[in-house]
Amino acid sequence: MKVADVFRVRNPEIRALHLTWIAFFITFYVWFNMAPLASSMLKSVDWLTKDDLRLFAICNVALTIPARIIVGMALDRFGPRRVFSVLMVLMSIPALVFAFGNTMTQLLVSRLVLSSIGASFVVGIHMTAMWFKPRDIGFAEGFYAGWGNFGSAAAAMSLPTIAITMYGGDDGWRWAIAQSAIVMAAYGIYYWFAITDGPVGTVHRKPRKAVALEVSSWGDMVKLILWTIPLVGVLAILVWRIQNMGYLTATGAVVCYAVIFAIVCYQVVQILRVNVPILKKGVPEDDKYPFNSVAALNSTYFANFGAELAVVSMLPMFFEETWSLSATAAGLIAASFAFVNLLARPMGGLVSDRMGNRRFVMLSYMFGISVGFALMGLLDSNWPLIVAVAITVFTSFFVQGAEGATFGIIPSIKRRLTGQISGMAGAYGNVGAVVYLTIFTFVTPTQFFFIIAAGAFISWVLCIMWLKEPESGFSDEYHVSSVDRQIEEEERQRLAAQTAR
Repeated sequence: MKVADVFRVRNPEIRALHLTWIAFFITFYVWFNMAPLASSMLKSVDWLTKDDLRLFAICNVALTIPARIIVGMALDRFGPRRVFSVLMVLMSIPALVFAFGNTMTQLLVSRLVLSSIGASFVVGIHMTAMWFKPRDIGFAEGFYAGWGNFGSAAAAMSLPTIAITMYGGDDGWRWAIAQSAIVMAAYGIYYWFAITDGPVGTVHRKPRKAVALEVSSWGDMVKLILWTIPLVGVLAILVWRIQNMGYLTATGAVVCYAVIFAIVCYQVVQILRVNVPILKKGVPEDDKYPFNSVAALNSTYFANFGAELAVVSMLPMFFEETWSLSATAAGLIAASFAFVNLLARPMGGLVSDRMGNRRFVMLSYMFGISVGFALMGLLDSNWPLIVAVAITVFTSFFVQGAEGATFGIIPSIKRRLTGQISGMAGAYGNVGAVVYLTIFTFVTPTQFFFIIAAGAFISWVLCIMWLKEPESGFSDEYHVSSVDRQIEEEERQRLAAQTAR
């Protein structure tokens, strides 16, 4: 696939790509509509504090973790068209509640629920994988994610102006957020009718069970359990932080911890229920896949997308306070971190396609992230602003490229499990955001950037040890195993039996 192909909108797959990145763009615009308006909120609502906004920032990524897991399962059952449309319409409700909330509880709960919109990324990844061949998937996924992810930058650049210029007054920020929610709901309805789940005749390969990821060995099942626990367990950090700030009683915290523990236990039970019968029967050689690669990509998305979510949430205020800028100027400059998405993430996927070695590309980008954030850790008011922006753009180039490279690999690991693997890796991006944003409440920005750099370096080491080059990463078609064909035949027989009735 060539870069010029993205302008051939009459091609069904290109049209699907554009429809899907626009949907993703809108959801990210809504998801990050708070950070650029933080200063306006503090001026308008006299009982809000900076600590409250930091808490909202953590809430803003919290439920994305379980949401991405649930959405990953829903994708394999209902398909991306339905899931994306329903998600956009439903999430417009908490966005509107946050826009017009007048109590701490309303703002906190609505922001927490709205964080589920972050699962939209996984939906589009799955949709794109259904429209494009393995040899083109890196660039297609990168283009989708890069231009869609730009929604966060667009929010940072436009929302302060919309709030101040278009609406004005103390409640301008409320109407700006509400406007974004209404647009998202309208596009969700349009998306339902505008697209299909892949080209006509596409076989939507589904796992045997959508409630848990299938694995290939007993050892992999143990690894899956160990990697599953943090996906929900990390929410305990959020509960602890909310209690520590005085917004939750000790009794309420105990109840929340009990619920989190119960959900983790339920997930472990589902993993056992799905995989024990499969492993006892034996997994055919042509159906096995390396779970270590999934684990490695979990770590990369923790370190790159987790860092992006955390940095985007704090960067406007960092520039505003460090260089004494206005909210609008700081928002525009901070947007440079996400602005690079337009080129860097598609380039990450394209390089992954063209190099012929997706593993090498992944390693190169992760090492670049660790260097970039280490440089950002050196920034202070003594640095010229233009140099600070240049370093920010340099770092973002590697962050976005690494994200594109991650999802250039995932669809080729195990085709019928793409939704669940994408959901798990995507959820780890939000685990990273929760961990990083929680750490940020206790450290200075300088220390924060160094910690993120260390996280990227650790992921680089894990990739060296665990990540394998996918066997069908550059094929004309995805690998179809004997189990895939068996599931397809069972589904055909089931539909035939229903028709006969």
